Amino acid sequence: MYPFTDQVFIIAELSANHNNDFDLAVDTIKAMAKAGANAVKVQTYTADSLAINIDNDIFGKRKDGLWKGRTLWDLYKEASMPYEWHEPLQKVAQELGLVFFSSPFDLDGVALLEQLDVPLYKIASFEITDIPLIRAVAKTGKPIIISTGVAQQADIALALETCHQENNYQVTLLKCTSNYPSTLADANLKTMVDMRDTFDTTVGVSDHTMGSVVPVTAAAMGARVVEKHFILDRALGGPDSAFSMEPGEFADMVKSVRQVELALGKVTYEVSEKDKLRRRSLYASVAIEKGQPFTHDNVKSLRTGFGLAPQHLDALLSQNASRAYNIGDPILAEEVSAIVD
Repeated sequence: MYPFTDQVFIIAELSANHNNDFDLAVDTIKAMAKAGANAVKVQTYTADSLAINIDNDIFGKRKDGLWKGRTLWDLYKEASMPYEWHEPLQKVAQELGLVFFSSPFDLDGVALLEQLDVPLYKIASFEITDIPLIRAVAKTGKPIIISTGVAQQADIALALETCHQENNYQVTLLKCTSNYPSTLADANLKTMVDMRDTFDTTVGVSDHTMGSVVPVTAAAMGARVVEKHFILDRALGGPDSAFSMEPGEFADMVKSVRQVELALGKVTYEVSEKDKLRRRSLYASVAIEKGQPFTHDNVKSLRTGFGLAPQHLDALLSQNASRAYNIGDPILAEEVSAIVD
């Protein structure tokens, strides 16, 4: 079942913020629920899913960036969540009313998540060109969220085509900037709207900026999904700590998104009967005798709306009063003729 409702679907990303401590992971998921998240997303992989344990120019120590001095294999080994944690953490999330799902990074990960019967999947930005992985996920028939942080338009089109070939059309695209952290200038949220229109699918944002400006703005622009990294305390450290939201910050973001939704409301042109009476209508501006013609000198458009609508003034001016009017009396439609409603 597609889990998205009329509200923006707000995902708290655990990522590596478990710091290899199961109890910390449990406490973090509890804090996610308290902060108002709809879902917790984890990542399902081992270091071997992503890298080779060798020190060369490709897989060796990073020369710059947040993870400078770390090899990819060591980084992924530290950041990965043990497979045996998935089921107990899923139970914790479900007991708290959270949707539990994951980003698998290889086919073994998909097999594990299918055993757990997760209700949806996420394809991370760096996996958007892994067509065999996307095809395997699409074949499950479950909804898919795809981040587009390192994707060109052709990459997005191919990923969607792959899902559609498996008769899976339940795909949401997330505008994402794959810098950690990223800046507001990198967000380019207009691209999110263009993706919605170009690919005719639901869209959202996976945000790595500090603060909540991007997700709140995205919600106002039509995002149906918001994803943010979540940590109990950035002081805990870890590979993703620097760009993760603490519980209070996340709760404030959720509150702001919900306020945006409330303000967006629905398309309506309804006017209450009470408000209709606040509009202008026609009144006798002086006393008018029966049989006396209506003129600009004795009829005036005034607030409120108890009388004839001002759009009928020209038709009214060609007639005579069917009764006497005191100053301030509303001129009613049933008291005149040749008025077209």
